Amino acid sequence: MPLPFLTADRAFDASADDVALPFDDHDLWRRPYRPGPWRVGTAAVLLLLASFVLLAAMITAFAGSLSGAAACLALGLALIGASLRLLRVGVWVSRHGLRRVGFFTTATVPWNKVVEVRTVQQPVRWLGLPRTVQGQALVLVRQGAGDPLPLLTDHNADFLSRVEAFDRAADTLEAWGAEYRPAA
Repeated sequence: MPLPFLTADRAFDASADDVALPFDDHDLWRRPYRPGPWRVGTAAVLLLLASFVLLAAMITAFAGSLSGAAACLALGLALIGASLRLLRVGVWVSRHGLRRVGFFTTATVPWNKVVEVRTVQQPVRWLGLPRTVQGQALVLVRQGAGDPLPLLTDHNADFLSRVEAFDRAADTLEAWGAEYRPAA
């Protein structure tokens, strides 16, 4: 089974050439970077917890309490769904625009509504928590919108302690913006 999220930044391998937009089909939505270790680790812990909950559902079902087994099964499936959704969170790009996938929401901005994609120094949230630290953020400036929308930060679950990976992802997203954003 192909796992495309594992080969997301294949253009940055040692054997790849320096192509800003390395994918053959620009119509498909792609995340131009790999999920970070914090995101993958959290999803793995959720899947481990789900396996214990599903085992408890099986034991409860064999004990004869079908309502308790159904509740455990529902909780286990919810944990599996949450871990899969957590792995989908991030910024996705295609020829059609830029998509910001959150845990509960997804917002798509077409390239003709994008004014600029740039990296700025600003206070950023540490792992998405309320605590802020000084860092870098890749922001999206949209037509008719007031504040820039932060897309990636160097302190989120994908790039914490991975400055080079943040720089590569920011450069790639800026290259997608330069390629498909209409000329001013």
